[in-house]
Amino acid sequence: MDAAAFGEQHIAKGIGRLTKHVFDEAKGSFITTDKGVKLLDLTAGIGVVNLGHCHPKVSAAAAAQCSKITHAQVNVGFSSAQIRLLRELLPILPHPSLDTVFLWNSGAEAVEAAVKLARAATKKPNIIVMQGSYHGRTNATAAMTRSKTIYGEGHGPTMGGVFTTAFPYYSHFGAAPSTSANDLVNQALLQLKFTLQQQTAPSDTAAIILEPVLGEGGYVAAPPAFLHGLRKTCDEHDILLIADEVQSGMGRTGHMWFVEESGVRPDILVFAKGIANGFPLSGIASRRELMDRQKPGSMGGTYAGNAVACAAATATIQAFRDEKVLENVAERSHQLFSFLNELKASGSKAGSWIEDVRGRGLMVGVQFADPNLELESGNGAAGPVLLAPKIVKECVERNMLLLSTSIFDVLRFIPPLTITEAEMGMACGIFRDALEAVVRDL
Repeated sequence: MDAAAFGEQHIAKGIGRLTKHVFDEAKGSFITTDKGVKLLDLTAGIGVVNLGHCHPKVSAAAAAQCSKITHAQVNVGFSSAQIRLLRELLPILPHPSLDTVFLWNSGAEAVEAAVKLARAATKKPNIIVMQGSYHGRTNATAAMTRSKTIYGEGHGPTMGGVFTTAFPYYSHFGAAPSTSANDLVNQALLQLKFTLQQQTAPSDTAAIILEPVLGEGGYVAAPPAFLHGLRKTCDEHDILLIADEVQSGMGRTGHMWFVEESGVRPDILVFAKGIANGFPLSGIASRRELMDRQKPGSMGGTYAGNAVACAAATATIQAFRDEKVLENVAERSHQLFSFLNELKASGSKAGSWIEDVRGRGLMVGVQFADPNLELESGNGAAGPVLLAPKIVKECVERNMLLLSTSIFDVLRFIPPLTITEAEMGMACGIFRDALEAVVRDL
């Protein structure tokens, strides 16, 4: 039986999948399938292989660790691989107060660890999340996710004590994309004030958690004024501020962490995805004074902070420094934004459909105009035209992987941070051809 057909028959149907390709090998910005198809990967494993697939230094470090010790269980003793990682990790965290770390496996687990810490440290039960947020698909994190209902639909009851407030994103307010950041921030902070007055009292609220750049919610960066407003609110009410940088961290936005742009100090930082360039590793960082409020034994996990993943993460951090990865992010970001903005302003039929180009670094979103255009389908039904899913399909047919995101008509560019100028040029060309093909068929 064909490998893809076998997978379809025996792998859980609850997994959504972009293609039926079977990935066999990968290097840098490209993936090769079991049938020899070479794909340009503009997803980076959804923001995971930030140094590109199978980075030689990361792979070598993991292989060496496999020959030394693979499972140094965290509840039994310290791990040399973990200690080496912490010596590299602590200096690159966004604030000196983040001096204590707990390592786990996945982003959702790390978010749950952050919630557990916040509740234990404050002795308060409730959590405020942002409209449009994505924090995971476990029972607890599905309760916290507000990007789409699919992640929790039919699986309730999920974790209680979760309340939602506004994020400064024009589409959430039904506003024009030209709405000023100041107006959006003021409105979002006003809604937060109402949330604390109408939904969860400050005395019951342990933490406010947000993705500083909405990921699944549409690739929308929080303005600095919003982050400073959150920090002020948290300080006034003894509420912890949690920054979920699972996707926006590890150089994705041009900074190691997006909160560095604003200078806002999170009480808890959540990280995963790019930290180990493809090996499963996640964690939270906070200040020792908070972490020490948890009793020994209350945290842990069989595979928490796996030794091989820690070795890969150490090599990842060193490669960022030695190979000047952030410099490449700045150059390729300028290349991509220039291309997208020029296409938007070109006056072409395809460019006229681009409503907004946004993001930071190589975390870039393109939102298409809401056409309010009703086209009849073959059975006489009508519905709105959504370009993003169609463009994704056209890109796959042109051997490039690209993803849509959010309930709005948005594409997200998440290439490896090591993507070359030539590869980015190729990606831009494929995207333009795909967009033109879709618009031509409308």
